[in-house]
Amino acid sequence: MRHVAMVIPGVDRIGGAERQAILLAKGLRRRRWRVTLVALAGSGGAAAEELHSAGIEFLSLQMRHGLLDPCGWVRFNRWLWREQPDVVHAHLPHAAWLARWSRLAAPVPVVIDTLHSSATGPLRRHAGYALSRWLPDQVTAVSNATAAAHSAARMVSDLQLKVIPNGVETSAWRADPHVRAEARRELGVNDEFVWLAVGRLEAVKDYPVLLAAMAILPRRARLVVLGDGPLEWQLVLLSRKLGLERRVRFMGFDSAVHRWMQAADGLVLASRYEGLPMVLLEAGACGVPVVATNVAGTRELVVNGETGWLACGDGADALAAVLHRVMRLPAEERRAMGERARRLVYKHYAMKAVLDQWEELYDDLLERKTARGKRLSFTRQSPTHA
Repeated sequence: MRHVAMVIPGVDRIGGAERQAILLAKGLRRRRWRVTLVALAGSGGAAAEELHSAGIEFLSLQMRHGLLDPCGWVRFNRWLWREQPDVVHAHLPHAAWLARWSRLAAPVPVVIDTLHSSATGPLRRHAGYALSRWLPDQVTAVSNATAAAHSAARMVSDLQLKVIPNGVETSAWRADPHVRAEARRELGVNDEFVWLAVGRLEAVKDYPVLLAAMAILPRRARLVVLGDGPLEWQLVLLSRKLGLERRVRFMGFDSAVHRWMQAADGLVLASRYEGLPMVLLEAGACGVPVVATNVAGTRELVVNGETGWLACGDGADALAAVLHRVMRLPAEERRAMGERARRLVYKHYAMKAVLDQWEELYDDLLERKTARGKRLSFTRQSPTHA
């Protein structure tokens, strides 16, 4: 049985990259791969239990001081020597650097890392990728925008860069009117228009602009926010300052995104930058219309006026104008928009097709390594001729 190790900074807090890594792990396990998810830190929480129940091994390296923790490097290298996975597939920068440099001390046939954001980060990240770009066999990006940004920054060679998009389990996101009715009862809404926002409460998601836009919208507009993070109390206080305490609900982190997606009339994403947002794939699979900021990555999923709307200006006024426009649409037009988004997701981002691409890449890289090893062995054993 072939063995793949998914390496990621942690899964105690779940964002888009973590959700995708878990989906890949579960999908590959169903396809008879042995799968281990290796977290640099944390206990894994509920995600570790979910992985175990799916037959996936979970290992935390307990790196309390990040990559500066030598004990974590030793644990990982010992694990590589003992288990000898066929593929090490890393997600996000710290995991990528651990996977890359560890292959100098342990036998790893194939190393891949995946870029999840179109933001290239500070100079030290540029240096980290540039200095180690000779180590992985393949670098992948979740979107064309992500690939272009990292290529332009010379953090990765175009020759080793490939785009494989995020995927979503479409069957798990079908619209369900019974779940919708129950969730809306729990929210205490009837004819109100419910916007859903999903994501970590961090600066990149630009929740202050979203809250300011909500203050401009008619009073029947409601906002449900799923996520936690360092800006939570600042956002709660801002919501009160704007007089939105009865119109905005901060639900904290909730893994049952599907339930609240069903309750929503629309999804809003106010991010400053993105890679290929999982939540837009999930909204599309649910047939929920979307309003998002016009940023790289998002533009690859939202066809303006067809599968959703892009706020083309900056600031709360521009976002509020597009949100209000969608609210004024007849219900049948919103449903038609959601249906177009659903067809787009099913056609290009269904998990089955994405897993096919990953297996094809894994197999190709492993075959190349095997063929190269045979050539080297033959060369060494061939007799010399005078």
